Amino acid sequence: MSLRVYTHPACIAHDTGEGHPERPERLGAVIQALRDGLPGIDWQQAPSATRGQLLRVHSESLLQAVLETEVTGVMRLDPDTMLSPASAEAALRAAGSGIAAVDAVMSGEVPVAFCAVRPPGHHATGGESMGFCLFNNVAVAAAHALEQHSLTRVAVIDFDVHHGNGTQAIFESEPRLMYLSTHQEALYPDTGQRRERGVGNLINVPLAAGTGSRAFRDAWTERLLPELDGFRPQLLLVSAGFDAHWRDPLAQLQLDGEDFGWLTAELLAIAQRHAAGRMVSTLEGGYDLRALQEGCLAHARALLGSGPDASAG
Repeated sequence: MSLRVYTHPACIAHDTGEGHPERPERLGAVIQALRDGLPGIDWQQAPSATRGQLLRVHSESLLQAVLETEVTGVMRLDPDTMLSPASAEAALRAAGSGIAAVDAVMSGEVPVAFCAVRPPGHHATGGESMGFCLFNNVAVAAAHALEQHSLTRVAVIDFDVHHGNGTQAIFESEPRLMYLSTHQEALYPDTGQRRERGVGNLINVPLAAGTGSRAFRDAWTERLLPELDGFRPQLLLVSAGFDAHWRDPLAQLQLDGEDFGWLTAELLAIAQRHAAGRMVSTLEGGYDLRALQEGCLAHARALLGSGPDASAG
């Protein structure tokens, strides 16, 4: 079995300015690691999301800000989130990748897919780009799965070190979607406390700075995975951030590639039980290039069912 990966050169062209941690080299490093480590990948160009697909989760004013602002050089939408002349297409392709991947797994064309795209998405709310994110890629994909494919149980699993406040805000009143997250507590954007439950569809487990493999795996084994299994999702969507790695400069969790591979394998087992193996993953954070490569490769190998330690490369 090969892994379907969606990407697009426009996602590398998105310019965030000198010294910005969410830089084009991130995606270049991911693509290189996957090409070198998994030579059988089925590479596909990410299509552009349509305005209608984006409007399922975003306001018209946000679309106008991202797609219609005339930009020369790099401008700030907020202190962290940048817009450049290439950003609109990058944002459309990043959001469109998840839609194409959902269609592919729902049709049975492939069982799993990974969206190697930027900018990331999970901080973008319905009406605001923030936290390096322009559109909320995983939320656009989830809304497409709910509406276009008439699913009634979609799960979004987020293991990025930062809480996906945008995804949570978009779906906190949507019982057809379950959002599950581990993230470092008291870190940007300072949301995702245990008491944030939505309509019973939000499961947040914040982790203390310095948390390592054992406590991370215990949180998933004891709290999150049983909730996910009980929900019996028809489709799993993953916000795959690799900034909980011990090398990452923006956070203080102490995970490594094997932890990402382990969790991916656990998620895949639940997908196989309830969702005919259907799982779509999209790249979120990760700001040390070596850690990003290690995490993505472990994640991709586990998506293939070969485990984090298979075929070292």
